[in-house]
Amino acid sequence: MALIGEVYVGDILGKIVLDPRGEEIGRVQDIAVEAGARFPRAVGLFIEKGKTTRYLPWEELSIFNKRIISSRKTESEIPEAAPSKEHLLIRKDLLDKQIVDIDGAKVVRVNDVKLTEDGGAAYVTDVDVGMRGILRRLGVERRGGAFFETIRHPLRHQLISWEFLQPVEAKLDRLTLSVSREAVSDLHPADLAQIMSDLAPEERQDFFEKLDTETAAEALHELEPEVQADLISEMNKEQAADIIEQMPPDEAADVIADLPAEKAQELLQLMEKEEAQDIHELLHHEEDTAGGLMTNEYLAWPPGITVGEALERFKTEAREIEHVYYIYVVEDERLLGVVGLRDLLVEPPGKRLSEVMHSKLKTAHPETGQDTVAALISKYNLLALPVIDGEHRLLGVVTVDDVVDLLLPPASRKKRRKM
Repeated sequence: MALIGEVYVGDILGKIVLDPRGEEIGRVQDIAVEAGARFPRAVGLFIEKGKTTRYLPWEELSIFNKRIISSRKTESEIPEAAPSKEHLLIRKDLLDKQIVDIDGAKVVRVNDVKLTEDGGAAYVTDVDVGMRGILRRLGVERRGGAFFETIRHPLRHQLISWEFLQPVEAKLDRLTLSVSREAVSDLHPADLAQIMSDLAPEERQDFFEKLDTETAAEALHELEPEVQADLISEMNKEQAADIIEQMPPDEAADVIADLPAEKAQELLQLMEKEEAQDIHELLHHEEDTAGGLMTNEYLAWPPGITVGEALERFKTEAREIEHVYYIYVVEDERLLGVVGLRDLLVEPPGKRLSEVMHSKLKTAHPETGQDTVAALISKYNLLALPVIDGEHRLLGVVTVDDVVDLLLPPASRKKRRKM
């Protein structure tokens, strides 16, 4: 079988297939490919003539290129066979579909597909997401290209390697490549959120439910509240509870607060008791206050332990907390002082926390407004602000990332999320 370099599917679909005597067998209806490999391999052609469809295995092709497609067999020797659910078809399952570009972190439309030869076989190696792909399928690539040249806007090839792509529609499940799934998980949560925002609701739901629990939890926080609520509401309740359980308590409380009361209660009951209790405590506070912004995940140790002991504790306990900027020194739940991470590294290991802590603290109460919280963090260059009750008991901390939008000039702020 001869494949000359590379071929675009747009040049092949509808092309006449000849038998060994040069007689027409039919026209290419679609190209079947296999799943499971890094690059899907073409395994056969579906050929249409009149109302009859035949399947020609790839090994029975003698010539396959842009100009000539010929078979080793005659028409009568090729069995009739219509495409089934077992077949993965380029025209039916790929062309015009939305696919995630992992490398560019965006959703693209497949306008054409490129097959590349390797050892006599043909593999899907790239997709064309540009205007050239559309013109090629319309059969006017050359004329269209010439037109754009005359208006001084030459068309460039916009190809994306298959290894950087991830199908997003349910019927493309069998084309999902392990390398792409891993690449999705490696994307920054903000990039994942951008990808999901570009998808239709049904496709977004399908894409989100395929993420592993940790990745889904990280991406969920980056989405708009109404999108969060839609995704969680449509999910299997056990899966939804697992995802929320992976989130920091303050972020989880944001999501739970936007759900219908019955759904929220159902998910909380499915979660581990300790995690559910942390979230439940945060739900009692108004969203635009220190209590609504704070997280109750922080490191707080008694004043009597040494710097060396604190360092050992830090190595294990800090793994479970999203942001650790300070160590809070507490006794009987009352906040006494704070120790910066730098202090833990430079102070003698034998000193006690009470000897190295800073006792002149800036704090907020749960009802303190978010603008005041942001102003305190900005004025005193804090990375986190402790929240205390009337008896000076530590309730939580507001970290700088929770108020970053409020610290920006109004014109530079992103659309505010509901906190």
